[in-house]
Amino acid sequence: MSRSRFEQAVSAGRFLEWVEYGGELYGTLRSEVDERLDAGVDVILEIELQGARKVRAERPDALAVFIAPPSMRELGRRLKARGTETDESIARRLTIAEGEVAAAREFDVVVVNDEVERAAAEVAETIERRRAGLPEP
Repeated sequence: MSRSRFEQAVSAGRFLEWVEYGGELYGTLRSEVDERLDAGVDVILEIELQGARKVRAERPDALAVFIAPPSMRELGRRLKARGTETDESIARRLTIAEGEVAAAREFDVVVVNDEVERAAAEVAETIERRRAGLPEP
């Protein structure tokens, strides 16, 4: 949607969460989440820290899972290996990531993304445990 439509939707309270990141606006429409939840479908949001905080404030019952890098060094290596960003951009992202990792304690569960399959299985198990009314691991 255009920037002006996005800003109008923000003013109207249509977003569950939204943020301006790198000069761009990103958000999750409340109606999209509600529609799926009402149908009994789990909703997984891949959002950054500010958005997660907004969701937590709006929906304190939501399960918040923090996907952490194995280390800042490994995160830097992964970003560089993509070949899609400048060294300056990578440095900026690593600075942001350090602050986000420091806030991981705000989440219900922290999953270290050291191996994709293992981390994905841990997230799936955490969701299943929540559905069953069991405590998070």
